[in-house]
Amino acid sequence: MFYAHTKAGVDENEWQLLDDHLIGVAKLASKFSAIFGGSDWGELVGKFHDYGKFKPDFQKKLHSNSNVIVDHKSIGARLVSDHLGQAGKLLSFCIAGHHGGLPDSTHRNLGESLDDILDKAGPYIDSVPELSSTFAPEKLPFTFTSVFQLSFFTRMLFSALVDADFLDTERYMDPEKFSKRESGPDLSVLYEALNKRISIFEPDTYINKLRCEILDHCLESAERDPGLFSLTVPTGGGKTLTSMAFALKHALKHGMRRVIYVIPYTSIIEQNAHVFKQIFPPGSVIEHHSNFDSSKLKDEEEIPSADLKHRLACENWDAPVVVTTNVQFFESLFAAKPSRCRKLHNLAGSVVILDEAQMLPVEYLKPCMRGLEELVENYNSSVVLCTATQPALQKSENFTDGLEIAAELAPDPDRMHREFKRTKLHDKGVLSLDEVAQEICGKDQGLCIVNTRARAAELFSKIKDEPGAGHLSALMCPAHRSEVLTDIRARLAAGKPCRVVSTQLIEAGVDVSFPVVIRELAGLDSIAQAAGRCNREGELAEMGQVSVFEPAEGLAGYFRQAAGNAQNTLRLHPEDSFSPQAMHHFFADTYWLKSDQLDKKKVLEDLNSPHGQWDFRTAAKKFRLIENEMVPIIVKYNDKAEKLLRDLVFADFPASILRKLQQFTVQVYTQQFAALNDMGAIEIVDESYAVLVDESLYDFEAGLLVPENISNDNFIV
Repeated sequence: MFYAHTKAGVDENEWQLLDDHLIGVAKLASKFSAIFGGSDWGELVGKFHDYGKFKPDFQKKLHSNSNVIVDHKSIGARLVSDHLGQAGKLLSFCIAGHHGGLPDSTHRNLGESLDDILDKAGPYIDSVPELSSTFAPEKLPFTFTSVFQLSFFTRMLFSALVDADFLDTERYMDPEKFSKRESGPDLSVLYEALNKRISIFEPDTYINKLRCEILDHCLESAERDPGLFSLTVPTGGGKTLTSMAFALKHALKHGMRRVIYVIPYTSIIEQNAHVFKQIFPPGSVIEHHSNFDSSKLKDEEEIPSADLKHRLACENWDAPVVVTTNVQFFESLFAAKPSRCRKLHNLAGSVVILDEAQMLPVEYLKPCMRGLEELVENYNSSVVLCTATQPALQKSENFTDGLEIAAELAPDPDRMHREFKRTKLHDKGVLSLDEVAQEICGKDQGLCIVNTRARAAELFSKIKDEPGAGHLSALMCPAHRSEVLTDIRARLAAGKPCRVVSTQLIEAGVDVSFPVVIRELAGLDSIAQAAGRCNREGELAEMGQVSVFEPAEGLAGYFRQAAGNAQNTLRLHPEDSFSPQAMHHFFADTYWLKSDQLDKKKVLEDLNSPHGQWDFRTAAKKFRLIENEMVPIIVKYNDKAEKLLRDLVFADFPASILRKLQQFTVQVYTQQFAALNDMGAIEIVDESYAVLVDESLYDFEAGLLVPENISNDNFIV
């Protein structure tokens, strides 16, 4: 008898048979790959992924309950490589990486290469059962026109394998946990719930009439064939619910499985997820971001059922609606580790909404676009580029790297821009921060948005004694920001003084409306987003006043290029700097003139090599949207946070508590974290969770006070 897995305290006759595991994984991987036509490939890679467990050394390890590491991945990888030629090369990458991650093809100082792993199999190749002669897949599931498509297919097949392996192993090792997994309500139930919500919308004001027109047009467009769409909706046009309504109707029309809503900032993901959770039934929505590393959580035995189901769904995105971040979505598309790749096969047959699509990072734009194209072209998905300021991503004679946009979902974007126009833009030129502070203080109600956390804190310090002074940045925990926003909305509604300094986090979907907005010079898309916080409902008798300034103290390096492009556009389009024509010009400057910078780290080169010489691990290391990693610190913001922290210290099963504590965390960069740790300002609880113990470093107006010598211009939101 050959075994795959054992369990402590279980007799040998109850161990999982290796044949049962191979068949179970093969069936699941085949099912997961079927959505993109690769069911026979999935079956094959599942059948041979653990073939190395037939080795006598591995079976001896199981019987002796030894911790000795015995390689079991090289045998299967070598067998398919030897017998299947190019097809075997694809499969061998998956099998070789199903525990440690997709390897590089040859040695590049990033762990074992595929060549290294295949070489290991040599001495043991005769110790396993002979292969069947009828196991080769007949053909690739679709016509490939580029090498990148082959490497992408390999990654999707790898995803199907590792998720199948995780699940079949869990089914044996922890059947109770496995039974908690469920896919959530059917999309038809969600669509019915959303229809109930939007049915109460009335065209009772001019703005609401336009919102209803956009919604109706999008619902009509949902009948279109799957493809890559743009949705250009002016700020305040209701694009969040409109895009979701399109996605659900479109998915039902074409038999798609889920909606994935991708947001640029972690700081607002909970806000959008909350909107959907209020509409859809429980278990419909998961929010997946990086505030806490779930791998650090302990045994799930006593986690409340709803929390456990949420966590399990986050592992592989098996849920009707997934709300996630640009970082999580795009880094997963180019990841190598099994834990990051498990979800990828569930992107197939989905509708992907990219909210604020203009925020795709320029230096990674080519890889991002190629990944989106693949999902649409070969994986039965649709993608919606959703924004108020549609970037010039469409393929053209001048931009051959662009995307083939199937259709614009909104009615007549030029007309909608004119109809929604509620602001007038002014250029203030160069201003010192003292002069900016005077501008803010000279208005009863005004919002000033700057580019970095450090500048927001400095500017706020100059106005903090003014009536209604407020501050927003990601150095404040979500609970703190929520309270400040509630106070801001109340002051605005009551006509009380309200003078706010914020980082750009307020630009992405935060529903506030000021009569005056001042914006530090940045990209024109950011300036337009800032303008969306001014006269949002058209409530003023005349145009809202938006102005931009160039700080005398200088722009942070990250913003200089985009700000320069914006200044150029403002000169050429002085009458209407937010028009579709102006935006097209700005993004043309941003993309078309720097095509050599759109894959700055040459990620695609690692995945485009002929003959399967792909370097998956190197590509994954290069593709990091946030160069400086961030670490969560829990702050004792209020009594509720204090109680949760006390409970956490003594908790054997902390997952549920940690989810609640996300409202009381601040994300800091690793060098900031190190400096705070050196100061003795934080304590590590249970070797995993950082807690701010120097409470003097959390200001109830400005948030976490990081030492000045580690405040970096690139620390943005």
